[in-house]
Amino acid sequence: MRREPHLKLADVLDELGMSRAAFYRMRARGNAPKCLKLPNGQLRFRRSDFESWLENCEETKH
Repeated sequence: MRREPHLKLADVLDELGMSRAAFYRMRARGNAPKCLKLPNGQLRFRRSDFESWLENCEETKH
């Protein structure tokens, strides 16, 4: 079974069009996508978790 590729923080920031500082503020508030923190402190994101988080951010118009 092949593992799902992980996104780096730079990939996520690029897709969101967001600065690193803005992302870390969002993460501190608990509003960022689920991620893995590596022993060296770097963050990695499963593509499926990131896509799910994006879907949950979607607003519906009434």
